[in-house]
Amino acid sequence: MPTPPSAPPTRLPEPPEDGSDLPARIWVLRGVRAAVSIPALILAAAFVGYAGLARESGFTLGETLAMAGLVWALPSVVVLTGAITAGMGLVPAAIAVALASVRLMPMTMALMPILRVDGKTPRWQLLIASHFVAVTAWVWAMRHLEDHPREARLPFFLGFGASLTLFVFVMTGVAYLLVEGMPALPSAALFLLTPVYFLCSLWGAARISADKAAMAAGLLLGPLFYMLLPGLDLLWTGLVGGTLAYLGTRIARRGWR
Repeated sequence: MPTPPSAPPTRLPEPPEDGSDLPARIWVLRGVRAAVSIPALILAAAFVGYAGLARESGFTLGETLAMAGLVWALPSVVVLTGAITAGMGLVPAAIAVALASVRLMPMTMALMPILRVDGKTPRWQLLIASHFVAVTAWVWAMRHLEDHPREARLPFFLGFGASLTLFVFVMTGVAYLLVEGMPALPSAALFLLTPVYFLCSLWGAARISADKAAMAAGLLLGPLFYMLLPGLDLLWTGLVGGTLAYLGTRIARRGWR
């Protein structure tokens, strides 16, 4: 009597190679590990310069750390320090910081769709992630997050942003305690590390020609508007430079066709 053919062995599905099945805590730890980088060191060096400025301006250690941790974006922290030192009231100082930080709104709006998983991401997690949006974290995220599975992007960014903030926070406190009477020239040089890094990173992360054209226009128009319209120079540089870059690249594309 012939034996019936045996059923083929059941094969278990292989785990996806992109790591999308990994738990969120693993991606958080990977984000922490990714924060150990050259950008983190450059940002920490800039906050060392800020610690010297805050100490010379008469701020206590607690006040310095509160501004570094809560305001976070370095230009806004410097604006707040200058406003308080100049004797401005609470409302004018808040307006000055808001104007310095308004640039972060379009950056946050561009990043949130990359982090969000439709219908699954709690809003409070996105609100926490938005606190870490500054140029360093944003440039890094826009360059690297799309290489990860969608479910992993938010925990990865939270680990990256939280560890970056904590590292800079600690370095600011250490610098405040150890750096006494830092000369003005080294402090200014440390401050300049951050914008130089921002410019190089943004240039490398630019994906379309209009982005690079806008940065080139900003470099050319910035000194001009600084002399013509001090106080509104950044606003007019961005408005005029961005418009010229957009129109110029559109005209160039039509000409090439």
